[in-house]
Amino acid sequence: MIDLPDDVRRRTAEQICRRLRDAGFRALLAGGCVRDLLMGISPKDYDIATNARPEEVANLFPRTIPVGAEFGVLKVVCPEGIFEVATFRTDGPYEDGRRPSFVKFSDEIADAFRRDFTINAMFLDPETNEVLDYVGGKQDLQMKIIRTVGAPEKRFEEDYLRLLRAVRFSARLDFQIDSVTEEAILKYAANIVKTSPERIREELVKILTEGNARSGFELLDRTELLPHLLPEVSAMKGVTQPAEFHPEGDVFTHTLLMLEFMQNPSVTLAFGVLLHDIGKPKTWSLGDRIRFNNHDKIGAEIAAEICARLRMSNRETERIVWLVKNHMKLPRVLEMKESKRKRFIREEGFPELLELGRLDCLASHRSLEVIRQIQQYISEQKQETLRPAPLLTGNDLIALGYKPGPVFTEILDRIEDAQLEGIVQTKEQAVHFLRQHWPSP
Repeated sequence: MIDLPDDVRRRTAEQICRRLRDAGFRALLAGGCVRDLLMGISPKDYDIATNARPEEVANLFPRTIPVGAEFGVLKVVCPEGIFEVATFRTDGPYEDGRRPSFVKFSDEIADAFRRDFTINAMFLDPETNEVLDYVGGKQDLQMKIIRTVGAPEKRFEEDYLRLLRAVRFSARLDFQIDSVTEEAILKYAANIVKTSPERIREELVKILTEGNARSGFELLDRTELLPHLLPEVSAMKGVTQPAEFHPEGDVFTHTLLMLEFMQNPSVTLAFGVLLHDIGKPKTWSLGDRIRFNNHDKIGAEIAAEICARLRMSNRETERIVWLVKNHMKLPRVLEMKESKRKRFIREEGFPELLELGRLDCLASHRSLEVIRQIQQYISEQKQETLRPAPLLTGNDLIALGYKPGPVFTEILDRIEDAQLEGIVQTKEQAVHFLRQHWPSP
């Protein structure tokens, strides 16, 4: 889907509202987009609330997707994007901790009172540009407060993911959580595990990548959600480090600093930062000084377990585990053999690893000299020397009388190493190198 300018998406949402109004229905912009517009933030999505039933909405638009028609929700597909349209409703009991067992279609006032937080429960009439606020959302927005609509216990019992969403909105918007709401989060914190891993993952991703990740994780810790969500991260608290390398303090403090220094990270980099020292609590030892032997290897295993628990994709898991496993290699890059160094820096994940290393330095000794030297080395490399075309192939080996087998991989890798080292530069030199090391076909 093309990322269109905000004015185009808003205009399309308003056109959807206009078509509903022209058909005799009430239609308003709803929820997060109203909050963001009032804050001067470009909304990521525009949602629409209406008194039209799902079937009535479907009859008005050529393409719709019934994502939750039984709950009054469908998506209208337009060339400019996909827009959620929901029927005003009140909810029955939430017996599964996620969805109401039934809904009753209602008006906008009742619909506002069934939403999660006051700042997410406002409407905007696109025809008059009037904000319709039945729950005190505008005042909380001005006061920078995250507050549930109605009793927090009821809102959280309906959907325990709201415990985590309160933290996310607080961190992202730099708002305070209302004291009564925060007390309820503490009360219900253990229930967060009743939410599906996929939904938890999506909220954690947003906390890590939408900005103010450090504040988000400090709040997860303060509200006692962290030990239930990520006990391995919580275990980093109080794990001391050698002061000469980590004057900032324990492993948890170091990780928080790295989260603070992140700027627009990818999902994999953000989780790599969060988990890069996850193996330290298990490997802490005190001899001549505090040491964490093999914490990168142990950490990679723990990171894989966390990614599996959060149902992360195979691609994301592989990258995150690779970052954790390899983050201790960065200080030794310039000491590697040329061939090993070139193979390492041309890894797909190396740019993220280098950024992780930069953040690691900033959050500890603050010296970026090694990072600068690696960046300088990379800038001096040409593509043909970093990824040279093969001088010999498997077919060449067969033509030279060698029998196909597993040894071919070893031979071709060794020849490429020789290329990367500058030992061989032509096909003739490669054949000579081959005969020297593997004389008998």
